[in-house]
Amino acid sequence: MRTEVRPAVSRASSTPSPGSAARGALWLGLGLLAVLALIGVALWSPSPELPTRAQDGLTLALSVLIESLPFVMLGVILSIVVQVWVPPGVIERWMPRNAWGRRAVLSLLGMLIPVCECGNVPFARGLMMRGFSVAETLTFLVAAPIVNPIVIITTHQAFGFDDGILVARLLGGYLIANVIGWLYSRHPDQDALITDRFRDACLAEQGVSGDRARRSLAQFVVELRAVMPALIIGSAVAGAVQVIVPRNVLLSIGSNPALSIAAMIMLAMIVSICSNVDAFFALSFASTFTPGAIVAFLLVGPLVDVKMLALLRTTFRTRVLGVLVATVVLAAAAIGGVVNLLA
Repeated sequence: MRTEVRPAVSRASSTPSPGSAARGALWLGLGLLAVLALIGVALWSPSPELPTRAQDGLTLALSVLIESLPFVMLGVILSIVVQVWVPPGVIERWMPRNAWGRRAVLSLLGMLIPVCECGNVPFARGLMMRGFSVAETLTFLVAAPIVNPIVIITTHQAFGFDDGILVARLLGGYLIANVIGWLYSRHPDQDALITDRFRDACLAEQGVSGDRARRSLAQFVVELRAVMPALIIGSAVAGAVQVIVPRNVLLSIGSNPALSIAAMIMLAMIVSICSNVDAFFALSFASTFTPGAIVAFLLVGPLVDVKMLALLRTTFRTRVLGVLVATVVLAAAAIGGVVNLLA
């Protein structure tokens, strides 16, 4: 039986370099300034001075940022709880010993955590700092935005059990997560899948002991410094792409079973809507697009939209994200096609 490789982080250095810390502080400061600048422009600029498309892009970027920020903060807090306050061995004690079982349980952990995809990234970082492998953490990270309780409730409220959309979303998300976890469990060097900066953060955390309150505060700063610039950049890109790509082009092909799936996958990656409320957004397309296209939208959006990819890049290397996007898109398209055949 194949055994999964744990993140073997080299201990050549136990603390991040001063240059790395300075760069992190600089990025955090720039991110906060960017937020204040965006809000200032939105509040005080007279509307005639900004082109309509620029105003729309700014509004959309701010809406994505404001919608995501509370969940990111909750995810950071949960990450600190896992890293600092939960005693060693408590979580691991409840995990099966075999690799498939561990990934299957971790992919259901999201049912206990009411956090959307943005907040799951810092929580997943906490799992890896605790010692879970990259493959196991990716399994949780992909499944959690779909199987969390708020998403289940909102999807049921929007669609009920019509056309199997709710069931297809839950089973599809669970299946995709475990396929991705299995794929990366085959990688011989789990440590090569994460960024150097995140590896430094893992080393720093492993070397810290003492007062939990002080450790919690330090980790809070580390996590915010890591995810906030990515969240701001991802939100800005999402807002810009939404005003550049003509939505009427996507809507014009909604009735074609195959093209409608492709169009909704593109839309899911562009609009970057929180998975806790994306079902209500998708409901507005239900009369135009096929059920399979709606399912594909609900699978792709929480996992590989542009905002999520920016957040994931804080932890995983670009090649990992490329494989992740390809796997999610192909699997969502296939599941959407099956739903269209059965609906």
